[in-house]
Amino acid sequence: MNSQVNYPQTTAQSNHVTTAPSTLLTGCRPTHKRVFVGMSGGVDSSVSAVLLKKAGYDVTGVFIKVWQPDWLMCTWREDRRDAMRVAACLDIPFVTLDLEKEYKKDVVDYMISEYKVGRTPNPDVMCNRYVKFGGFFSWAMGQGADYVATGHYAQVLKRLSNVLDDRFKLVVSTDKNKDQTYFLWTLTQDQLSKTLFPVGDLEKLEVRKLARKFRLPNAEKKDSQGLCFIGKIDVKEFLSHYITPKKGVVLDIHGQTVGKHNGAFFYTIGERHGFLITKKTSDDKPLYVVAKNIAANTITVSHKTADGELPSVKTEIILKDMNWNQDIVPMNKNLQVRSRYRESLQDARLSGSDAVIFKKPQSTLSSGQSLVVYDGEVCLGGGIIV
Repeated sequence: MNSQVNYPQTTAQSNHVTTAPSTLLTGCRPTHKRVFVGMSGGVDSSVSAVLLKKAGYDVTGVFIKVWQPDWLMCTWREDRRDAMRVAACLDIPFVTLDLEKEYKKDVVDYMISEYKVGRTPNPDVMCNRYVKFGGFFSWAMGQGADYVATGHYAQVLKRLSNVLDDRFKLVVSTDKNKDQTYFLWTLTQDQLSKTLFPVGDLEKLEVRKLARKFRLPNAEKKDSQGLCFIGKIDVKEFLSHYITPKKGVVLDIHGQTVGKHNGAFFYTIGERHGFLITKKTSDDKPLYVVAKNIAANTITVSHKTADGELPSVKTEIILKDMNWNQDIVPMNKNLQVRSRYRESLQDARLSGSDAVIFKKPQSTLSSGQSLVVYDGEVCLGGGIIV
């Protein structure tokens, strides 16, 4: 784990930064405590740094350098330059933290190994767990930081059960379309108590307006998409560099061959693209993957039923590698769960130590995905679907 520290000189742009009211900060109070901000070069983390500085924090910007494949166009240098420009604008120290090994091992290698055995992982969850709130969090605490901060759309709030309660809760962001608590279910109480999400109670449009108001050099930069840190790239294309495509057949629910594909491990339950149907029928409605057999290298597809569901349904699943950020997890209480980012919340209840029972049968659950549990707007944690 290597770091490079730069103390940029004050620039003329620094005078353009206006004071932001501290009420914009989620769970923040004016203070001189030290906070290390993960600055990706994007607008959200840049505005986070501004808000923290104006709230009275001793802010250091940190760019996390991660592994990128040599066949992919390099973007980290440009992102780092954008982050450095913002740090110079704010006249704050800037650090480059090298977490290439951690990212390669715990995010990329993990993702590839999961796909190879037919599971559908969430690399962004692992990126948060092992890189942002793993390597970065641990390093920052070792440097004497009181807090770390990122540009995630989420909120950390103190519980109000009694005046002596010093525990925290992870709450969905004000902007429900941008909420990222789904990717943060692995956070522990210790991490929550030392984490700030300054834009968590703002709408995305407000954040963009603040970037312009502060005259940040990256105010018009587009939001990043795709794999965590790596950028916009088709997952199948990425995997094809590490998993050899293997042609196989597409089956209908009766076991008849109706098409072909390039490898069962590339697909996830509920997917409707990437395979070729060669046996046409009079029904031209979309077909969705409802099952896959890695050993036989086959995928099974089906139309949705009249009520809009797929025929392969589950009412109960088992979780592994669970994490609960509250001291008491309510059993047999009506909760809500989400198995994919931006998917509609589903009513369910926890049963036993690792079982989730759905109120309504589910047809798009895939082994390896994260199932995140909510009690209203509070994210309780989650686990990985077995």
